[in-house]
Amino acid sequence: MPILTTSQAIVRWAIAQKIRIDGEVHPYFAGTFAIFGHGNALSLGDALHASQKEMITYRGQTEEGMGLAAVGYAKAMRRQQCAIVTTSVGPGAMNVVTAAGTALANRLPMMILVGDTFHSRIPDPVLQQVEHFDSPSTTVNDAFRPVVRFWDRITSPTHILSSLPQALTTLLDPATCGPVCLALPQDVQAESFDFPEEFFAETIHEIPRPRPDLNELKRAAELISQAKKPVIIAGGGVHYSRAEEELAHYVKNFAIPVVETMSGKTSLPWSNPLLVGPLGVTGSDPVNALVNESDLIIAVGTRLQDFTTGSWTLFGNKTIVAINVARFDAIKRHSVAVVGDAKVTLEELSELLKPAGATRDQWLSRAATLKQECETLRAQRQSLSSDIPTYAQVVIATNDVARPEDYVLTAAGGLPGELNNNWLAHSVASFDCEYGFSCMGYEISGAWGAAIAQNTMKNKKSSGRVIALTGDGSYMMLNSDIYSAVLHRHPFTLILCDNGGFAVISRLQTGHGADSFRTMITENKNAPRVDFVAHAQAMGAKTFRVDTVSELSRTLVETQNSNDVVVIVMETAPATWTEGGAFWEVGVPEVSSKAEVKAALAKVHEAKKSQRIY
Repeated sequence: MPILTTSQAIVRWAIAQKIRIDGEVHPYFAGTFAIFGHGNALSLGDALHASQKEMITYRGQTEEGMGLAAVGYAKAMRRQQCAIVTTSVGPGAMNVVTAAGTALANRLPMMILVGDTFHSRIPDPVLQQVEHFDSPSTTVNDAFRPVVRFWDRITSPTHILSSLPQALTTLLDPATCGPVCLALPQDVQAESFDFPEEFFAETIHEIPRPRPDLNELKRAAELISQAKKPVIIAGGGVHYSRAEEELAHYVKNFAIPVVETMSGKTSLPWSNPLLVGPLGVTGSDPVNALVNESDLIIAVGTRLQDFTTGSWTLFGNKTIVAINVARFDAIKRHSVAVVGDAKVTLEELSELLKPAGATRDQWLSRAATLKQECETLRAQRQSLSSDIPTYAQVVIATNDVARPEDYVLTAAGGLPGELNNNWLAHSVASFDCEYGFSCMGYEISGAWGAAIAQNTMKNKKSSGRVIALTGDGSYMMLNSDIYSAVLHRHPFTLILCDNGGFAVISRLQTGHGADSFRTMITENKNAPRVDFVAHAQAMGAKTFRVDTVSELSRTLVETQNSNDVVVIVMETAPATWTEGGAFWEVGVPEVSSKAEVKAALAKVHEAKKSQRIY
C-alpha cells in the first residue's frame, strides 16, 4: 500500500481514470488548468509537477478564464472528456464561481479542486480567510454549493476514497452531468495516508446510455403517429449523445421537419432538407411560424430555456413529447416525458413507428417554403447597404469562407442571435454558443479550451480551426487568455467586432422605452477608444485591422492555417441587428413617467396573454 499525501493520491487517481470513445481509450481528465498560489501551490502543485508526463497542466491568467476554458473544452469534446481546474484559497477560488455556474447551466463536466483554510484551525485566521462569527466551518468555498452538482470538503485523506468516485459518477452520468467541487484544506492536502493500491487501478469508463421505459415510448409513438404536423426541436442533448446520424435517419423516415435551439445548432447540416432553422427569441420568424402551425412538439435533448420557448409564448397548449436523460427537464410544462438517451431513444422509437410515406408531404412542403424564407432574409441582411459592416455581414462573410472542419464559437451580447440566424452549418457539431449562462468573456477563454480539444480530437480529416467572435464589451471583460493560448501554442482566430460598448443592452433599454444609459462609450464626451489591435498584439497575437467584409474574408483565408493566435479587429454598426420574432419577457417598470415605457409595458401584458403557464 503506497503512502501518499492527499494531493498525490488525488492526482494519481485522476490519471488512472480512462474513457472509451469510439472504441479507443483516452484519459478522462484530459489535463489541468491551474493558477498556483497559497493553498494549492505546494501540495497539489508538487503532485502535478511530478506527474507531468501523465497529466498536462496549463497555466491560466485568471481563474475565471481557465474555468471557462475547461467549459469550452468539455463542450467541444461533447462531454466525453473533461478538465480539472485548481486554484488557491480565497479570491482564486471565488473567481471560479462564475465558470462553475456556466458549466452547470450548460450541463457540462468540470472538476474543481480549490484550496481551503486549515482544517486544524490552529493558524487561523490565515491569509485570505474570511471569518463567520456564528459559523466557524464556513469558508468562501461554500459559495460553490449553488453552482455545482457535487460538493465536498475533504477533512481527512480517507475522505477521497469515497468522495472522488462519487464526484466522477456525477461527471459521467448524462442526467446529473455538471461541475463538481472539492474543497481541500491546506493541511489535509499535505497529510499522508497508506492508501490501498486498488484505488489507483486503471479504470475504463463509458458514458452510460439510459434506455427509455417501454410504456413512455409507446405513449410517445402513439402521439407521433397521430400527428399531422409534428416538429422536432433539436437541443444540445443531440450533440452530447452523438445522435446526429440517428436524428437525420429518424426525421427522413418519418417526415418530420427539424428546428434547432442555440445549443442544438449544427445537429444537422444546413444541406439537410428537413432542417428549417433556429427558433425562439434569437431565431427566425419563419421558423417560429412553423412551430406555431405544428400540432405536436418533439423536444429532443433540450431544457426548453426561455430563448427557445419565447418565454413560453411560442408553443400554445400543444402537446410536448420531451426526450431527455434528465426527468427534471423531460416533465417541464406538463410534457409527455420519455426519459432516456437521445441516440437510443430515437432508435427504439423508430421501431414502434411506421414510415410516414406521403402522408406528411404537404407539411414538409410548408417547411421547405419557410426554410427558403429564412435564406431570403439572410440574403437581404448580407446585401444591406451600410457605411459600417453589420454583425450579420461579418457572420455571413465568415461563414462563407469557413471550412467544414472549422468550429465557430461565441457567447453573450448581440452575436448569438446573429450566428443563430446567419450561420449555415457545413458540418455537424461545429458550433458553440454559450447562451445557457450567457457569460460575457467566455468567447476568448472558451476558444482556448476548444482549441485544445480541436487540436487533440481523433478521427478528423483535418484539425480544423476554432473561429471565435466577440464584441468589444466581452473582450474588455476577459481577454487575458489570448496570452494563455499564445503561451501554450493553441492557435485560434478571434474576430473582434467593435461597436462601441454594450450595444445589445443599449438596444434592450431603448427597445423598451428607456434611454440608453451607461452602455455606449459615446455617452462619455471625448471618450478614447481602445486600440484593440495593439492590445492583442502586446499579448503575442498576430493582429489585423480590417474595414470591410471583403478584407475580413481575405484575412480569414490567408490565416486559416496559421500557427499563431490571430486577432482580427473591425468596427461594426452599433444599431443594426437581425430581428428575432419571438417574445422575450423582461422586467419592464410598472410605474414610469415615460410614455414609451408605458407602451412597452402594454406590449408585455399583451404578449403574456398567450404565455403557457402549465
